[in-house]
Amino acid sequence: MNRPFVFINVAMTADGKIDTFQRQGSAISSAWDKARVDQLRADADAVLVGGRTLLDEDPKLTVKSEALRAERLARGATANPVKVGIVTKAELKTHSKFLHEGSAKVVIFTTHQTSKEQFAFLRSQGADVYMHDQERVDLPRALATLQELGIHRLMVEGGATLNFELLRLGLVDEISAYIAPMIFGGASAPTMVSGSGVERGAAIPLQLIHVEGREDGGIIIHYKILQAT
Repeated sequence: MNRPFVFINVAMTADGKIDTFQRQGSAISSAWDKARVDQLRADADAVLVGGRTLLDEDPKLTVKSEALRAERLARGATANPVKVGIVTKAELKTHSKFLHEGSAKVVIFTTHQTSKEQFAFLRSQGADVYMHDQERVDLPRALATLQELGIHRLMVEGGATLNFELLRLGLVDEISAYIAPMIFGGASAPTMVSGSGVERGAAIPLQLIHVEGREDGGIIIHYKILQAT
């Protein structure tokens, strides 16, 4: 494969929502699941988010556990995985947590819709910026670039549009999901994947790898994507 191993991780409610209709990053994960996610980040070479997650939530994407950071350093890795953003029009602020919090290399893929001023700003902050001369970032090309940069295991933390496009293009190998014992409802509340959707005949097939019930009432489900390329 001319790309890293790619896995999506998500926390969602029993009705499949990853946030409320207010889209303000509502808490879903339990304390146990947060520790699980921290381990997944520590095991990854890079963590990827899409434009809406990057600009609306400004995530740190760092490993929170000091012990896990120490383990990474002991095996010759950096304390935190590489932070990767895919955004059609980058508009990051000077105080961006994504850019500045936690010692980590930052890689951003964007398009010609990003202003020259923003491009120069991102470069001045130490980010590696790749400009794609298209309306949207070329995802297979971006993943190939990440592999060239030495990234072999890539964790995807949303959002829903990026998840769908990666799945649609056959660029995902596995999905892990924490299903929390709660319901948000809301027709406009986001789910794990959005985008244009597919017809029934084009449904993306999954193979169950593992399922586990937790004492907090949540469930962990781990799937393999059968048509990943």
